[in-house]
Amino acid sequence: MALMFLSPDDPAELWRDELRARMPELDVQIWPEIADPAAIEVALVWRAPPGELARYPNLKAILSLGAGIEGLVADPTLPDLPIARMVDPSLTRTMSEYVLTAVLRHHREFDRFEREQRAHNWAYSFPPQAAERQIGVMGLGELGAQAARELARHGFPVAGWSRTPKAIAGVTSYAGRSELHAFLHRCDMLVCLLPLTAETRGILDAETFGGLAHGAFVINAARGAHLVEADLLAALDSGHLAGATLDVFHSEPLPPDSPLWRHPKVLITPHVASYCSPATAADGVVDNVRRALAGQPLRHQIDRARGY
Repeated sequence: MALMFLSPDDPAELWRDELRARMPELDVQIWPEIADPAAIEVALVWRAPPGELARYPNLKAILSLGAGIEGLVADPTLPDLPIARMVDPSLTRTMSEYVLTAVLRHHREFDRFEREQRAHNWAYSFPPQAAERQIGVMGLGELGAQAARELARHGFPVAGWSRTPKAIAGVTSYAGRSELHAFLHRCDMLVCLLPLTAETRGILDAETFGGLAHGAFVINAARGAHLVEADLLAALDSGHLAGATLDVFHSEPLPPDSPLWRHPKVLITPHVASYCSPATAADGVVDNVRRALAGQPLRHQIDRARGY
């Protein structure tokens, strides 16, 4: 059988080698050099052009190279097939690293020291202890749950907010819109790792920022569409928010004229918070390829109605 690999951002040849090492009979074809569209039975994709996946008449399953699938399901021509999101140890580990780094940078005031350095100021400042800095994580799926655990392990009081209650050691759980205000009210730092759905689009807005403690920080490593950028800039300029770390944006690459580039309280990273490694992710991909061929449910199959 043949698998199509389609991603402008990933090392295609390395993926092909790792997949064939586990399934030698697998014919891995790298887009756009597809010999026969009718031979493709599984697609392993990231940022597939709209309409592309409708070109393969014998496609049985679509495997995402990322944890998010909103780009896929936004394609009105997408075939009605099982879709699996990527769950990989390296994806989870690197997201936890990113979140912890961003939290510690704000907590230990490195962002302020960077500004003082540019002004040639030798300015002492000592932050509160980690136990006095309350962190909130929005989204307690695979990535959010592990990030919350890692923050708790470093001594921060951690709360999580999700669609339904979660039981995670060391993390206080809040769930649903009815508990959102209580969750926000306790947060000195807010980390967004939510899936992007109709309910979460634009959730990082003036109302949410107003519910946070004065001087709070915001970290968004989920999706750019979660953030209302104008509301963030207004909250930063008013002083209600002390800073932000942003990895995702409405338009990527971030346009050169975006005011986010120039804002002294914003750190921008180019959508690098987490990434999967072919060496660790290939096992799960091959497992799902075998499941697709056997007509079995995929692991980590998404629910299109929920959007994740």
